[in-house]
Amino acid sequence: MSEAVTGRDTETLRAAADLAAAGAPAADTTGSLAPDTVAALAAAGFAGSFAPQRWGGAGATFDTVTQAVAAIGEGCTSAAWIASLWAYNGRFTAYLPAEGRQEVWSKGADTRCVSSMVAAGVTADPVDGGWSLSGTWLYVSGVEFADWALVSSAPPREGDRSVRVFAVPKDSFTYRETWDTLGMRATGSHTLAVDGAFVPESRTFLWDDMRQGILPEPETEPEPERAVRPGVEPGPSSAVHAAPLFAVNGLTFAAPILGAARGALRLVEEHLAKQPTKARAAARESSRIAFTRAAGEIDAAALLLSRVAATADSGLLAEEGAAERSHRDSTLAVEILVGAVDRLFRVTGTRGQAASHAMQRIWRDVHGAGSHAALQFEAAALAYTQRLVAA
Repeated sequence: MSEAVTGRDTETLRAAADLAAAGAPAADTTGSLAPDTVAALAAAGFAGSFAPQRWGGAGATFDTVTQAVAAIGEGCTSAAWIASLWAYNGRFTAYLPAEGRQEVWSKGADTRCVSSMVAAGVTADPVDGGWSLSGTWLYVSGVEFADWALVSSAPPREGDRSVRVFAVPKDSFTYRETWDTLGMRATGSHTLAVDGAFVPESRTFLWDDMRQGILPEPETEPEPERAVRPGVEPGPSSAVHAAPLFAVNGLTFAAPILGAARGALRLVEEHLAKQPTKARAAARESSRIAFTRAAGEIDAAALLLSRVAATADSGLLAEEGAAERSHRDSTLAVEILVGAVDRLFRVTGTRGQAASHAMQRIWRDVHGAGSHAALQFEAAALAYTQRLVAA
């Protein structure tokens, strides 16, 4: 179990991991996390991990969040996905003007933020003092128990300075239950809808600023009602908040997969510990070799993700090629993890394919999560080699 991610004690994180694991089969069947699992993730403090410290944020690092999310993912990939998105969506609020940050975090650092940039038929019309927003957004993981949503005015495009992100409170949006998939069934990634909501200027920012890691200019923020972090300077300024989106976004989605792969490895370890029948004895050596290879692959992927986190935590993403390398490493790590889980799935054979066996759920989850747009190696490879082509 990792160190406490979130300003909460390690025991609270362990309790959340245990509860998520115990509820994983039912969550997969019902398509929703149980309320006690959601409450445990909240108690572990994931939502406030990257929240601006001025408003109670835990001051977590990319490394501690990655470790903690993976710990949850060992038992339930969907729960880890929600925990990770709570943390990273909280980081996005650092790009809001000071008044907007104050509004989002006015009730404390446990505020649950969701997001979607998969805009469908959105209209964002300028009005006096802000914007009138309508439209729908797809794949909003955790929308069922969200306090705020961050949604874009259009599908983002690199360098497009017209695409905005809007912070919308839960009383201004609804959702339709549209998520019914093979894997990651309990993430509740439904469709969010807004109909003519007014969004003040203080609750919007340019998506391209977040892509590049361009924070708002330092400004004097109003004093919180309760100063939970005395001495913290106003406004977000840490390396965590200034990290370009594309350089660290892979960690958001790779960390749950890392945890799931470790969970699969543990299942196969238990499988190999059982004395085989005579009929299976001949295949035992090949299974041990496959297990060992998968264990090494999972460790290698973890090391790649650790370097991504360390680079961002150290503020080194501004170095030439560092952001592109981090993007590459995240996507490559996920390819390795998916391959390792495939290998482990084969070791468990027909037994692992049973509806009652956790391996088939992990296999479905890993393939579902690994298909996320932020985790595609081809796009990362083209970005990584762009400097060579330009030369």
